[in-house]
Amino acid sequence: MVRAFPVGLVGAAVTRVTVRWLVVVLALVAVPAIAESHPVILIMGDSLSAAYGIEQEAGWVRRLEARLDTTAEVVNASISGETSSGGASRLPELLGQHEPDIVLIELGGNDGLRGLPPTQFEANMRRMIEASLAVDAEVVLLGIDIPPNYGQAYRNAFADVFARLADDYDLPLLPFLLEDIALVEELMQDDGIHPTAEAQPIILDNVWPVLEPLLERNGIDIAEKAAE
Repeated sequence: MVRAFPVGLVGAAVTRVTVRWLVVVLALVAVPAIAESHPVILIMGDSLSAAYGIEQEAGWVRRLEARLDTTAEVVNASISGETSSGGASRLPELLGQHEPDIVLIELGGNDGLRGLPPTQFEANMRRMIEASLAVDAEVVLLGIDIPPNYGQAYRNAFADVFARLADDYDLPLLPFLLEDIALVEELMQDDGIHPTAEAQPIILDNVWPVLEPLLERNGIDIAEKAAE
């Protein structure tokens, strides 16, 4: 004897099963998407971040990438000889292409060596900062210093730009990227401007404290990263 079920009950049961399977499928699709989402760090710099004169793998940016392993994507858009004007011109396209969560700006050295007025340097930097903030990226300023032969007044004017920008936009600032390096002869290349491969771990250690809080805010567990 075949037992018949009311059509309404059968339809409801099928609907419940279908919904459950849809929930399972959606969950399986969503989990990998979440797991593969990593913060993007964009570095806008000059030769100091482009590993000038040394192997690319030895540079501080590659060391940062290795320290973070797969927890973040590091995009190094640094170019030897880059100026703040060049960086400001290139940045909008890079922001659209990579959609970074964090932007590190390490520029100014070539502006200073070319005698660019600090006011113009500041205007270029403001363009970069505001473009980054407009796409909800957090910004870190990596400061530089001008060689002593350019005069103390000019050096102070450049240093003041970094401090003023950090205050105006409430940004983390590393006052001098080459702290504990620039005056150590064996850590500088023969040109006296670019650090050696041996100096790169020190540069990363200089950058790490200002970058660390932003990494944490972007969901990276860095408890063990600083010791690596």
